[in-house]
Amino acid sequence: MSRMAATRDGYGQALLDLANNEKVVVLEADLGKSTKSLHFRKEYPERTVSCGIGEQNMLLTAAGLASSGYIPFASTFAIFTERAFEQMRNGVARPNLAVHLCGSHGGTHTGTDGSSAQSIEDLAIFRTLPNVIVLHPSDDVSTRVLTNQLAEMNQPSYTRTARNKTPVLYDGREEEVIIGKGITLKEGNDVAIIACGVMVSEAMKAAEQLAEHGVAATVVDMHTIKPLDVQLVHKLAQSCGAIVTAEDHNIIGGLGGAVSEYLSSNIPIPLERVGVNDRFGESGQADEMLELMEISSPYIAEAALRAINRKK
Repeated sequence: MSRMAATRDGYGQALLDLANNEKVVVLEADLGKSTKSLHFRKEYPERTVSCGIGEQNMLLTAAGLASSGYIPFASTFAIFTERAFEQMRNGVARPNLAVHLCGSHGGTHTGTDGSSAQSIEDLAIFRTLPNVIVLHPSDDVSTRVLTNQLAEMNQPSYTRTARNKTPVLYDGREEEVIIGKGITLKEGNDVAIIACGVMVSEAMKAAEQLAEHGVAATVVDMHTIKPLDVQLVHKLAQSCGAIVTAEDHNIIGGLGGAVSEYLSSNIPIPLERVGVNDRFGESGQADEMLELMEISSPYIAEAALRAINRKK
């Protein structure tokens, strides 16, 4: 069995990796223990800004630091990043300041915190902002690698991390993880499953289930929602002729929205979107939520068969 870890742990470790760069500063909104920025705070308190329960203040403070030559990483729960959307828009994205915002505990997989804390719209919201990179990594290793790469980007970003542990996919494969480039984890010619975040491991399970029925599926980890790897999407459309997207996010505006926007304008093929079907979540265990939202591996496999049938 593969190692299990939470993506938020990869974020916390990346901040420590970046500490050698004295321009890197960290901002918290009273949730450093949960987002894992506390590790940086313990080692470098003089480069950590605690903003209390003040996400709007945190974003504009980060914008000021970025305009002064620093590289700020700010974090809170994904649902609370939305409180600071206007500040992210006007104070960060519009002047194109390199502020890196991380929203932890995103999606219904968060589980027992309930629907009020389960952000199902964050990827869509931040994807609409010009200049903003949007990331949703699948394991702690890729989160660590991508967060390190963000420090070299001269534009703002939003990264969603998760509370609960998922299988680690990239131990020893760190060089494959690059912002803006999807990663092909399994190859097949019948259908392509493009997933992000916690759904990547579910997509791999779905591919195994499909293989038992003679269906060969490609599985792609599309950790970068924006800029979308459209070259890979185009290649998959040509080679497989049918695509399924899988995300723990509203089917509107997230990964499924990004892929469908590209396909409809460039190479229309059958597409099935697996995601939260425009509803709010509930309180339950992580695995229970995937079943309740109908986004676990059997639902991905069913969507793949529907997409294949539409090719005929």
